[in-house]
Amino acid sequence: MRIIFAIVLVVGIALAGFAVYTAQNFMSNMSAERDALLAAQRDAPPMVDVVVMLSDKEYGQELTKEDVKWVRWQKDSVPAGAFVRDVSEFEDTDVRDANLLFPTGMPDRFVIDSMKTFEPLLASKVTEPGEDAGITSRLSKGMRAFAIRVDVTSGVSGFLRPGDRVDVYWTGNASTNSQNYGDITKLIETNVKLIAVDQISDTARVSPVIARTVTIEASPQQVAALAQAQSTGRLTLSLVGAKDDTVAQVSQVDQKALLGLVDKAPEVILQKQVCTTKIRRGAEVIEQEIPCVN
Repeated sequence: MRIIFAIVLVVGIALAGFAVYTAQNFMSNMSAERDALLAAQRDAPPMVDVVVMLSDKEYGQELTKEDVKWVRWQKDSVPAGAFVRDVSEFEDTDVRDANLLFPTGMPDRFVIDSMKTFEPLLASKVTEPGEDAGITSRLSKGMRAFAIRVDVTSGVSGFLRPGDRVDVYWTGNASTNSQNYGDITKLIETNVKLIAVDQISDTARVSPVIARTVTIEASPQQVAALAQAQSTGRLTLSLVGAKDDTVAQVSQVDQKALLGLVDKAPEVILQKQVCTTKIRRGAEVIEQEIPCVN
């Protein structure tokens, strides 16, 4: 009986010791995981609340409070123009106060550029409260909209779309009161932004449109120059590549330069030198030709 009791006691002590050892290991592992988690939190970049889309939206659709939600976003990766909960946390990044997204008592906004689900909502892709989705919402401060007449050739075969950038060339007759330079083609504006093609300002449209007019964004000075150019000649557009950041050099081509023609030098006619002398015969003075010495 005593032997059995002793065996039970030894087994109990062993089990108790094993339980204590297991508990110590568990607590040690939990403590290590806690420390690792705290270290990761200390090393992790700060996060902020950003407004994102809850569904896909296309040009012209209405944007309401039900279309957006809050998402935690890495602070150093917040895009410019995003709506955040606390703008005081940002100094260098151009962000917007989310409290002003849907002002109380103001009409809803409209989408002017397509957006996808969970994409951050940017101020450049929506109108101001109550503003429609027309081209006025796309104009930058101080800029004006100017329409240019185009056809299938001058309009890059219908592949222009809002948001593209183009160079503008003028072709016409250059002449003054004293001289006619003939027809010339000259680059007059570079890298101007299209904001509408015919009556379409949807940047998500990708199918070709044979337009009759395109509307560009230009400064008042550019508008004056383009209006003068359009009234005196023909404007042609040249599409600039999406990733092209080079500045086009001002260039001018006329028919002579195009065909490599060279003006013929004027013929020089040498006049014979005539030398004379005067001879007096009484009251009469006679002019007589003599050989030239020099």
